[in-house]
Amino acid sequence: MTAPEGTRTYDAVIVGGGHNGLVAAAYLARAGRSVLVLERLDHTGGAAVSTRPFPGVDARLSRYSYLVSLLPRKIVRDLGLDFRLRTRTVSSYTPVERDGRPTGLLVGGGERRTREAFARLTGSDREYRAWQRFYDMTGRVARGVFPTLTEPLPTREELRRTVGDEEAWRTLFEEPLGVAVEEHFADDLVRGVVLTDALIGTFADAHDPSLKQNRCFLYHVIGGGTGAWDVPVGGMGALTDALADAARAAGAVIATGHEAVRVDTDGRTAEVVHRTADGEGVAAARHVLVNASPRELAALTGDTPPPPAEGAQLKVNMLLKRLPRLRDTSVDPREAFAGTFHIAEGYGQLAAAHAQAAAGEPPAVPPSEIYCHSLTDPTILGPDLAARGYQTLTLFGLHTPARLFERDNDAVREELLKSTLAQLDAHLAEPLADCLATDADGRPCLEARSPLDLERDLGLPGGNIFHRELSWPHAQDGTGRWGVETRHAGVLLCGAGAVRGGGVSGVPGHNAAMAVLEAGEA
Repeated sequence: MTAPEGTRTYDAVIVGGGHNGLVAAAYLARAGRSVLVLERLDHTGGAAVSTRPFPGVDARLSRYSYLVSLLPRKIVRDLGLDFRLRTRTVSSYTPVERDGRPTGLLVGGGERRTREAFARLTGSDREYRAWQRFYDMTGRVARGVFPTLTEPLPTREELRRTVGDEEAWRTLFEEPLGVAVEEHFADDLVRGVVLTDALIGTFADAHDPSLKQNRCFLYHVIGGGTGAWDVPVGGMGALTDALADAARAAGAVIATGHEAVRVDTDGRTAEVVHRTADGEGVAAARHVLVNASPRELAALTGDTPPPPAEGAQLKVNMLLKRLPRLRDTSVDPREAFAGTFHIAEGYGQLAAAHAQAAAGEPPAVPPSEIYCHSLTDPTILGPDLAARGYQTLTLFGLHTPARLFERDNDAVREELLKSTLAQLDAHLAEPLADCLATDADGRPCLEARSPLDLERDLGLPGGNIFHRELSWPHAQDGTGRWGVETRHAGVLLCGAGAVRGGGVSGVPGHNAAMAVLEAGEA
């Protein structure tokens, strides 16, 4: 849809049509506000999209973001979204070789089965009991903290009282996570499985004194009050399509191909200068909501940019003719790949990979995790592919900071891809390459994206999937009432870089909309 010619005044102009911007647009339009969404690309959705990346192949993959945990059901209900999630039957599988034989740890499929898997791997019930105690603790924290994400920011002390557990508070909010991991668990593999949730898109050591690993871990275990990570039916684009439909149905104007280039504000009203293929235009508004990174917000308003952000992941999408057989014959590949399949993520391996990357070298044994969307939701495959047993694989590599790719993005990406897949092949009974499907041009259905690729394609600063380091979900100096306020009255940050942003949650979009509606009632 094209924005009206000339200057027109709206109640709110939203810069960026990613999922958070669409959440804000839908809430504000449903409340009777006039809303214009300006999106640079020719489609909405940002990083939460489904695409057919392989020519001539009818497989619609969640190309960038791929699982949902932090999206409150409140948002789905409030906006009447036609959107569903499916629970994965298995939480994770981690292959390993012990005493010269292939084995692994399967978490899921019921309490008895999980307990037996721990005992087979470690020789006793000790680690399983520690696992239960540790995740009972994080579950209590999740049930208390998650509902606060769509409320005005609590103070640190208010959140501490909400948690109501001093041991949990110390473990997650005050001490490096590595302290608790080493206190609770003895087995290197089990320690690594726990730690991985602290390292998704976050380049940190278990004992990093900044506690950025703790913040990452916290957001990975509080989603929905349970910490479960679910599969979006129809792919991630099903969510953003539903949000765009809800916003339009409520009266919001969504203008794709419109790039915002400047925001001018006098503290009462603002003007957003935007560019299209045909020239420039101006939209005036009482409120401007920026669904982009803090770096982009600074560029739009002429402010001093924040410290540089850095992503730290290798993202790989694949389509297979069949799932590969595993060296560990005790587990069915359909179970192993249905949850999170951990590769080279032992505790010692994670530390070694971080140390190598911190020294400026690509990890020799790169850690990664993989899952198969189509096992839980085959609707993303065309009927012919589904009937022939095709499956998708999504791989997320850790400890690959953007700095590693700066000397030669293409060469380093290929080097890391090769070594990452070699780590997977070490646990397979057949090479992954033998299972890859081919596209219409006969090329393997495999694409890899470095942090620099994500910066180029999506505008993510440094390829950081959170736009900057994740924040604690409580008020700090200058965070404002909702965590979306900026130093410019009427200009709000509703992207992943807002307080309580990150992940596919819609929380910053919801909170920015609430801030606007509160201001209108004042």
